[in-house]
Amino acid sequence: MGGVKRESRFMKINKILIANRGEIAIRIMKTARLMKISTVAVKTAVEPNAMYLSFADEIFDNTEEVSEIPIFLDIDKLISIARNTGANAVHPGYGFLAENAYFAQKCLDNKIIYIGPSPDAIYKMGNKTIARKLALKNGIPMAMGSDGNISNEEEAVEIAEKIGYPVIIKAASGGGGRGMRIVRKSDEMEKMFIIASKEAEKAFNDPSVFIEKYIENPKHIEFQILGDTKGNIIHLGERECSIQRKHQKLLEESPSCALDNGLRKTMGKIAVQIAKAVNYYSAGTVEFLLDSEKNFYFMEMNTRIQVEHPVTEIVTGIDLIEQQIRIANGEELKIKQEDVKLKGWAIECRINAEDVQAGFAPDPGKIENLSMPSDNYVRVDTGIQSGSSIVSSYDSMIAKLIVSGKDRKEAIKNCKMALDKVWIKGTKTTLPFFRLLVRNQKFHDGTFTTAFIDELDKYYFNSEYEEMLAAWLATKLFVEENLQEKSINIDFENSGDMSPWLLNKRINQF
Repeated sequence: MGGVKRESRFMKINKILIANRGEIAIRIMKTARLMKISTVAVKTAVEPNAMYLSFADEIFDNTEEVSEIPIFLDIDKLISIARNTGANAVHPGYGFLAENAYFAQKCLDNKIIYIGPSPDAIYKMGNKTIARKLALKNGIPMAMGSDGNISNEEEAVEIAEKIGYPVIIKAASGGGGRGMRIVRKSDEMEKMFIIASKEAEKAFNDPSVFIEKYIENPKHIEFQILGDTKGNIIHLGERECSIQRKHQKLLEESPSCALDNGLRKTMGKIAVQIAKAVNYYSAGTVEFLLDSEKNFYFMEMNTRIQVEHPVTEIVTGIDLIEQQIRIANGEELKIKQEDVKLKGWAIECRINAEDVQAGFAPDPGKIENLSMPSDNYVRVDTGIQSGSSIVSSYDSMIAKLIVSGKDRKEAIKNCKMALDKVWIKGTKTTLPFFRLLVRNQKFHDGTFTTAFIDELDKYYFNSEYEEMLAAWLATKLFVEENLQEKSINIDFENSGDMSPWLLNKRINQF
């Protein structure tokens, strides 16, 4: 991994506090070690034996600390830990405080290097109404919508009737699908406005919402951005993130089969233009919706490393964490736009501890046994091992299974083989869903949109008979393809009158 030559010169950053946990903490620590930079991890009472701790050069023990604020959201405590351990830089990872402008500013005020963009860029792009105004000012394609935040449902109805239903209410400070509601007719507005606003307040401490025209069944396309403090900004191609539930991503791939070179060049140029509007530096992601007529609309910019960044690393050969650290060090980008070449194809499956049949509800618990494939076309990013627990206070991710191939067809084939080699026992997971997905014709031909899972739910999961049929099909395909390779071992003689879903679950847990 990584296509950029590493320099051995003195680095201004000498120790990084990882203000995060799980797989992203490990991911950062691995690159920091290659760059000969030491790292500090925070040990918590919730996960005192977490896997990520073993990858750090130093551990700050916070298990005795009792606070209403979780440590990874406690700005003052994290600043104190950095100062006490001599860490002169902080990497926020994703989630938690990764897009908190105040945290970035507090780091700078305390002469701690923040490995990310400027507080100004985080604030402007983190507030969706400000980002929208900036995009409109710079001639960026946008869906029709409100000029700013809306104060009540009456105003919302007035705007919706001007731009036409359906519309979508979005949290101004939001992300991750929270504070978002689709409204298809005026008599739904009051209820949806209240729900979206309350959800936004709970999730982001800001009830502000705005309205946009809802683009029916689009593709979700995002562009990876890299910028330095000298004003150089490039893009590293796109990722497709259309396989999602509740506006949250499940599978990502790079590149996207929906884009040709011309559209890729146009969208990439617009993505860079947006980043330049806020003098952006570090890694970031510009997200678009692409409709059936190949019209695209700016949606938002994420001012952090993304969960799905590995697929970009695989097809470009560029270590994004390394670039973040170098940029934070004040180094100029060594990569020019013409140097970026997309080679091959990569797919990432987010294997989560979730009950698919319960609408992808989290299923916390102890991972009793876990085995991942080690083929040369597979990369696994995880912070979980046998004996680890998926705790309800954190996200439900078990691992990111990243698979590559010379083209999309081979990547899907390799993904199918890799998924069939994953064994997880202890919780329900998204594995059965992915095993169905990679055998789905719509997924194979690339015609799926963000509505894919809703359509799949209607077909597979709405009736007992259809549940049985889908489970039987998944089990049959899985068993036929894998028992011959002896990658699983099922005792059919003692299985009794086992339903297809139970059998599929049992396969999932070996």
